[in-house]
Amino acid sequence: MNSAEMDILVVDDARFSAAVVNRTLASAGYTHIRHANSAQDALGQLAQQPADLVVADWLMPGMDGLELTRRIRQNDEAGNRYTYVLLLTAREGVDALQQAFDQGVDDFVSKSAMTEQLQHRVMAADRIIQRHNRVQTDYQRMLTFNRQLKRQALIDPLTGFGNRQDGMRTLQNTLKQAEKRGGAACLLLLRLEEFEAQQKERGQKVMQQGVLAFSRRLRQSVRPLDSVCRIQPDLFALVTWQPHLNHCDPSGFRRLYETLNHRAYQTAAGFISLQVSMALACSEGSTPADKMFEQAASELALSVTEKRIVAVAANA
Repeated sequence: MNSAEMDILVVDDARFSAAVVNRTLASAGYTHIRHANSAQDALGQLAQQPADLVVADWLMPGMDGLELTRRIRQNDEAGNRYTYVLLLTAREGVDALQQAFDQGVDDFVSKSAMTEQLQHRVMAADRIIQRHNRVQTDYQRMLTFNRQLKRQALIDPLTGFGNRQDGMRTLQNTLKQAEKRGGAACLLLLRLEEFEAQQKERGQKVMQQGVLAFSRRLRQSVRPLDSVCRIQPDLFALVTWQPHLNHCDPSGFRRLYETLNHRAYQTAAGFISLQVSMALACSEGSTPADKMFEQAASELALSVTEKRIVAVAANA
């Protein structure tokens, strides 16, 4: 932002002094200058369009410059921005300075020396505002970057599904929902059997293609609001909410089992078969999320042997 782009709001109920301020600022190259004839008018304008710099008279009828500054600081805090406030005053002395700075005023200019000092004080404010804007921009970039990192930390990079941390969080939230509003949280673990052996035989690239084909079929086979996560390279989780505990039954997922097990998956090396074991755990909210994961994982071996979905006893 250069001088011409800085948005300045001049607040003064006296037309003569407002004209002097406008003329002084314009001669210094500032072109975005607005005027308010009262503090209330200024607050209304700032609500519509924030300013970089507010130049206000200390003594005004109704609301004075100190109260205006206090209100600006409140609004800045709520809006996550900063407005530089410079007051014009005839008051002198340390007590006046202390009072002004205590209310959040950034600087003030004596009216008796306004023509000599105002331009230089505004130029100094301009530099501070630009520095502050750079800091704010860097801070916002850092927040955006941190949000992206946090989001990436919860996502499996290959499938785009949530990872184990995201799956645990989703299950915990579903358990809370079941406990407070009724129904049941349902966790279905799905494991690609002999994954490491197939990867050694076929190669990592082919198996990644197989996993992607599997993940697409899985996503298309469940409800839109169901949450699917990739816990490990060979382990997936489906988290759902059901209106009643009786609905968390292997028969409700039989079609999913058949869809994932009875058709091969296409890769660049041709079609490959993936055997998927499934284990089901459910709770009305009393079972911790990590215990549900342990319960379901312990039953996956039985699913392989019996070639069916195995269910853990409810609230076991």
